[in-house]
Amino acid sequence: TGLAWGMIFIGLMAGYGLWTDVTSSGFLRQTIGDAGELIVPRSPDGHYYLTLTINGTEVNFVADTGATNMVLSPDDAAAVGIDIGALNFMHRAETANGSVEIARTRLDTVVLGPFADSDVTAWVNGAAMEGSLLGMDYLGMFEISIAGERMVLRR
Repeated sequence: TGLAWGMIFIGLMAGYGLWTDVTSSGFLRQTIGDAGELIVPRSPDGHYYLTLTINGTEVNFVADTGATNMVLSPDDAAAVGIDIGALNFMHRAETANGSVEIARTRLDTVVLGPFADSDVTAWVNGAAMEGSLLGMDYLGMFEISIAGERMVLRR
């Protein structure tokens, strides 16, 4: 019986390890296609997650076509070198979770796959968020197609 419980425990731990490997990143990785487009697979939760490099630091975003702006969580903003204490949170945004204070900022460099931009407008959320949102002001710089289980971004 001790051996059987030990095997069950090992099986549970192996399952736990697999679960944490899948959920720790939260999403499948984007790739660059043969024609230079960015291919983003749909995550098991139904969303599209993208990794952008902002001021040299990788930041994970959820593509949100219902959001107007690129919105950084306070943690992500600090990670890319934005001094949160120096921001002026004088604007408000209406979200699904209610009204929040936000501050406008500029990002020196933003890289998404093969695409690089400079001096990009973004907003920093005044309240904690689970992650950052990639809204239409940035996504609108691309031709976007969604078919099957993937989103493709082209310029």
